[in-house]
Amino acid sequence: MSTLVNFKIDGVDCLAEAGIYLVEAAAENGIYIPTLCNIQGVKPRGACRICTVLVNGRPMTACTTPVTMGMDIQNDTPEINDIRKAIIEVLFVEGNHFCPSCEKSGCCELQALAYRFQVMVPRFPFLFPHREVDASNPKIIKDHNRCILCKRCIRAIKTEDGKNIFAYKKRGLELEIIIDPELGGKITDELAQKAVDICPVGALLPREKAYQVPIGRRKYDNEPIGIEDEKK
Repeated sequence: MSTLVNFKIDGVDCLAEAGIYLVEAAAENGIYIPTLCNIQGVKPRGACRICTVLVNGRPMTACTTPVTMGMDIQNDTPEINDIRKAIIEVLFVEGNHFCPSCEKSGCCELQALAYRFQVMVPRFPFLFPHREVDASNPKIIKDHNRCILCKRCIRAIKTEDGKNIFAYKKRGLELEIIIDPELGGKITDELAQKAVDICPVGALLPREKAYQVPIGRRKYDNEPIGIEDEKK
């Protein structure tokens, strides 16, 4: 039997089932908490930190924090939003994100969050790293220039017997996500498309299917990110 608990987000009284994560609980109450690494139905990891909120005055990631009775949560404050904006800026400057020429433009969650938080000129210097585009897989192109290391593909894309098709390689500034040559070479069309769809940026692209949705009809061309939660 489910147990409902009362809690507050920015002074608004909310109600949700005890134990569900704050991101989901907030969405059920029509409140959007931004995130780039979270996937509904997959165990969270708190990798991107964009969902950071204050819970009873303490900073915590909303995607990994279960809701409990009496929580007082701050989600939409100048301080928290500046932290989120800074993280978004870091993700842009540490990679090579050329939005006008990216196939994912208009469907990219990082780009949509940049619009939402009004990112103009980042406060950090651009690194312009030298990164390769891996086109060795028969169904997926992996563009390391756009990858934000969110781990969505690692956590969600697995073989039928639970083996990871994607994995981390190297360390530090050279850290990257790769596709296992053997397992990736046998990936099904359905699983390949799931990997492409689950990527929040343009790091994973399907081969020979570029620009199928015209600009102007893409997911975030007409409605900002988060609007689906705020309509609830």
